[in-house]
Amino acid sequence: MNFNPNDLVGILPAVILTLGGCALMTTEVFLRKDGPDRRYQPFLAAVFGLIALYVSLSQLGDPSATLFAGAAVADGIGRSISAVVSGTLVLSVLLAAGYLETLSASRGEFYALALFSAAGMCLLSQATDLIVVFIALEVMSLAVYSLTAWLRKGTKPAEAAFKYFVLGSFASAIFLYGAALAFGAAGSTRIADLALAVRNANAGSSMLVYAAGALLTVGFAFKVAAFPFHMWVPDVYDGAPAPVTGFMAAGVKAAAFATLARILIGGFGDVGASMGPHGWQSLIVLLAGATMLVGNVLAVPQRSVKRMLAYSSIAHAGYLLVSIAAMAGSEPRQDAVFGLVFYLASYAATVIGAFGIVALIERKLAPTGASDDLTTWGGLAQKHPLLAAAMSLFMLSLAGVPPTAGFMGKLGIFRAAIEAGLVPLAIFGVLTSAAGLYYYLRVVVYIYMVPSTKPEPVVGGRMLTAGVALAACAVLVIWMGVQPGAFATLTQSSLAGFGK
Repeated sequence: MNFNPNDLVGILPAVILTLGGCALMTTEVFLRKDGPDRRYQPFLAAVFGLIALYVSLSQLGDPSATLFAGAAVADGIGRSISAVVSGTLVLSVLLAAGYLETLSASRGEFYALALFSAAGMCLLSQATDLIVVFIALEVMSLAVYSLTAWLRKGTKPAEAAFKYFVLGSFASAIFLYGAALAFGAAGSTRIADLALAVRNANAGSSMLVYAAGALLTVGFAFKVAAFPFHMWVPDVYDGAPAPVTGFMAAGVKAAAFATLARILIGGFGDVGASMGPHGWQSLIVLLAGATMLVGNVLAVPQRSVKRMLAYSSIAHAGYLLVSIAAMAGSEPRQDAVFGLVFYLASYAATVIGAFGIVALIERKLAPTGASDDLTTWGGLAQKHPLLAAAMSLFMLSLAGVPPTAGFMGKLGIFRAAIEAGLVPLAIFGVLTSAAGLYYYLRVVVYIYMVPSTKPEPVVGGRMLTAGVALAACAVLVIWMGVQPGAFATLTQSSLAGFGK
C-alpha cells in the first residue's frame, strides 16, 4: 500500500490529538513532583482539542474520500463525530483542571490519556476495516480504563477500573471473534467487502454472516451500555472521577454509535434480503425498547445523583438505538442519520455540564468520604444560585423538556422512527421518556425546595475554567433547543456519502 499524504489529512483531527498527547507526555518528563506549576497542562490539552475541533468543522463541507486503501473514510458523519469528540474533550479537561488540583491529583499523564482516548474515538468513527475498528477501539478503551482509576485513594476507583477492564476485555474479545467470522464469510475485513458477502450469501454461508453480525453488535452494545450489557455502568460511572464520567458518557457513546451504524448500514444493510423484510432491524428494536425501559426503571430509586445519571445514560443509549433501528434498509434514512448526530451532540453538551456540577460537589465531599446523596443538593439554590440554575437546565434537557437541546434531540429521533414505520417503538420511547421526568425533576426539587441539613459545601479550588466550561455547556443546550436550524446547517453534511 503506497503512502498518500492526503490520507493523513483525512484523519487530521486524530493526528492533532495524538501529537497533543505526545507533547504533554514529553513535557511531563521534565517536571518534578515539587517542581514547576502544572497549571498550563489542561490549557495545552484544550488548545489541541480546539484545533482538532476547528479542523473537523472546516472539513465538513469537503467531499467524501477513501483513506488508506479502504481502511478508513473521511465522510460527513466521521467529521461530525470528530467535532463532537473534540468539543467533549475541551469541556472535560477544563472541568478536570480545578477538580484534580483540589484533590492533589493533577499530572500531565491525565491530559495525555484524555487526548489519546479522543484520538481513538475520532479514528473509530472513520474506520471502515474491522481490524482498524478494533485497534481504534482499544486505543480509546485502554486510555479510559486508566482515567477511571486515576484517583487511586479508596476502593471505588480501583473497583470501577477493574470491572471496566475485565468486562471491556470480554466485549473486545467478542467483537474480535465476530470480525474473525466476518473474515471467514467475506475473505476480507473491509466493511464494503462484508456487504458484498451479505448480498451473495447462500445457505451455507448465511449462518456465518448472521453470527458475525450478532457478535459485532454485542461487542458495541457493551460500549454503548445497551441492555443486557449495561451491568458495568453504575459502578464504573460512580467510581470514576466526575469529569472522566462525563467524558466517557459523551465521547465513548458518540464514537461507538457512529461505528455501530457504519457496520450495520455499510456491512449488513442488505441483510433483509435473506432475513425477511426487516433484516437486523428487529434485533435493534428489541435492544432499544429493553434499554429504554431498564435504564429509566433502575434510575428511579437512586439516591446518588451520580448513579442516577449513570442509569439514565443507559436509557439514552436506548433512545439512540431508536435512530439506528430507523436506518434499516438498503439506504439509510436521512432523518435518522441526522437525528443520531444531533442527539449525540446535544447529549454531550448536557451530560458534561451535569457531571461538571457533580464534580464541583464531589471534589469538596471527597476528603470526607461522603457521597453525593440527594440531601447534599438541598438548598443549593440559596448557596450557589448560578450552579442551581445550570443544574436545573441540564436536568430539564436530559428529561426532554422544551425548549432545550434534549427535547429537540428526542423529537428528531422519534420523528425518524415514525417515518421508518416504527410507530410503536416511538410511542414506547415517549412514554419511557415521560417516566424519566420523575427522577430528573426530583433533583430540581431538592435544589430549590428542600432546605439544607448539612453544613454549606463551599466549592473551593479554581472555578474559572469550570465556570467557562459550564457556561459553554449551558449556552449550547439553550442554542440547540431554541435554534436547532443553526446547528443543522453545520451537521447536514453528515448525511453525505454515509452508507454508500
